Amino acid sequence: MMSKRKVAVAVAFLLVASALVAAQQQPSRAATRAPDTLLVSGEGSSVTFSPAEFKTLPHVSLTVHNAHTDATETYSGVALAVLLEKVDAPLGKQLHGQAMMSYVVATGSDGYAVVLSLAEADPEFHQGQVIVADSRDGQALGKNGPFQLIVSDDKRPARWVHNLTSVTLQRAQ
Repeated sequence: MMSKRKVAVAVAFLLVASALVAAQQQPSRAATRAPDTLLVSGEGSSVTFSPAEFKTLPHVSLTVHNAHTDATETYSGVALAVLLEKVDAPLGKQLHGQAMMSYVVATGSDGYAVVLSLAEADPEFHQGQVIVADSRDGQALGKNGPFQLIVSDDKRPARWVHNLTSVTLQRAQ
């Protein structure tokens, strides 16, 4: 006869095993698109950029001091506001009232994620620059790419997301 402890261990094992099987059968959002792409999504719409498509967007340059490397670096990329316009984010004169509760979640391939208020990404509202870079000092990002979020006004680069895979516009409740 099995003890209660053995039964509990067996039940726990079966629950974990069934959860793992179910997770393997569910395709993840990342698995449904090509690697090395950037997904930008908002309420009801999304757009995916390959590195080649991203290069066709209007680029800006941004020179910042990277406290991790103690070096001045120049990044080239697309303003986050330009990408958010593609999913109808309320920017410029539309950024007021309830829209001020909007925020952006930027996520890297390793699951590291950061949050910015939508106002931080809007150049008409905030003086600092937020870009999605695809090059540093004239070279591809290498192990940090193909995309990296850069936030110019941060004293430490803690919100600089390496290997950026998604930018999601959300609204606080």
